[in-house]
Amino acid sequence: MIKLTIIGAGSAVFTKNIVSDLLHNPLFKKMHISLMDIDDKRLKIAKELIDVVAIKLNAKPKITLHTNRRDSLKDADFIQTTIQVGGYKPSTKIDFDIPNEYGLEQTIGDTLGIGGIMRGLRTIPVLLDIGKDVMEVCPNALWLQYVNPMCSNMIAINKTIPQIKTLGLCHSVQGTAEMLAEDLGEDLKDIKYTCAGINHMAFFLNFEKKKDGNLIDLYPKLKKLSEDIITNKKISSRSKNINHESNKILHEKVRYEILKRFGYFVTESSEHFAEYVPWFIKKNRNDLIEKYKIPINEYIDRCEHYIKTWEKLDKDISPINNEPLKLSHEYASYIMDSITNNKEININANVMNNNLINNLPQNCCVEVPCTINSEGYFPQKIGNLPEQLAALMRTNINVQILTAEAAITNKKDNIYHAAMLDPLTSSFLSIDEIYSMTDKLIEAHKDYLPKFN
Repeated sequence: MIKLTIIGAGSAVFTKNIVSDLLHNPLFKKMHISLMDIDDKRLKIAKELIDVVAIKLNAKPKITLHTNRRDSLKDADFIQTTIQVGGYKPSTKIDFDIPNEYGLEQTIGDTLGIGGIMRGLRTIPVLLDIGKDVMEVCPNALWLQYVNPMCSNMIAINKTIPQIKTLGLCHSVQGTAEMLAEDLGEDLKDIKYTCAGINHMAFFLNFEKKKDGNLIDLYPKLKKLSEDIITNKKISSRSKNINHESNKILHEKVRYEILKRFGYFVTESSEHFAEYVPWFIKKNRNDLIEKYKIPINEYIDRCEHYIKTWEKLDKDISPINNEPLKLSHEYASYIMDSITNNKEININANVMNNNLINNLPQNCCVEVPCTINSEGYFPQKIGNLPEQLAALMRTNINVQILTAEAAITNKKDNIYHAAMLDPLTSSFLSIDEIYSMTDKLIEAHKDYLPKFN
């Protein structure tokens, strides 16, 4: 019996989606799903949701609940992590509130920026503890790592436990490919692409469609569309990306601007990407916020929406009975099917560079195409990226490596260096302000952080 252990299973809606993907597959309808979370109440809600899914899909999985991590890992074939150390309150609120005192605005704050740095410092020690348990309890299992900040986390895991088998997974590549197909009026089934870079800043190196045995380059059509979007002739948006408080659709003008300036389309959404660079969120520049439709504090709105969703589920899960069970964008079920049943697939995953992309640092984490089969996972060598793309990525990689180093070594100087080199933070604040803000954040998060030297 195949066993999946989900650590952080109290992220109930995400857990439901992953399990639903698996139980659609006849080969997994009786698998063992081990749910682990430190919150017993959320764990039980996740179990109730999975029970509903199992009935709807005529599946009879073995479900076990655990608050003890090592018990949950016993005999696991696959592990999935979806944890959030410190939660919305206090930690995410702190990540936004203290920078706001210094005039520093963020949108998501979970990948880069001062918010991403602090989240990494809280998260990495927990992930390293999980990795230690994996190596002692189920060393042959494949760890499907979904937690942000993806690159910092994966750098720390692979540097500290290099023998562990782990893939960093995200839905930005496949989600963006679907969005572009829709924007261009093309059928996703006809689309072929190569995408590579770093998580949340990978670029489509080609984007083509198959027609009559030939491949047609769609970039000319995409660049024409970008001109229409930037000049407001046409607005592109993903309706699922909503500011839940104002019900305002989030526009993709930032990404189309980057396409115009850098020549390639990036994988992560505009609300994310706007805080990875210094050009779109500026002090006293509300004109830029309005022009590019940038949702400041978007992650706060999302969290509050998810809390309301959770409160509804806590009272009544029956509305789930009427929801259609569609397959998600997530790779987890496809990877498990591929390895278990030797069905070769190609996905994009986050792994250590190791000569995969020549003009990025070798000790960084890259997101590249990977072949998956029963023998394991095999990243594809890309060679050199266009230099302007590699240069843009290196500004983010600097922060990622320093954040991982700070978490591994407990050296406080690395935290300051990461914050000073962050593109958004350094564009807003002076060195003294960065040090002061960082000290305040470390003190506010002290219950979730190690002591730094």
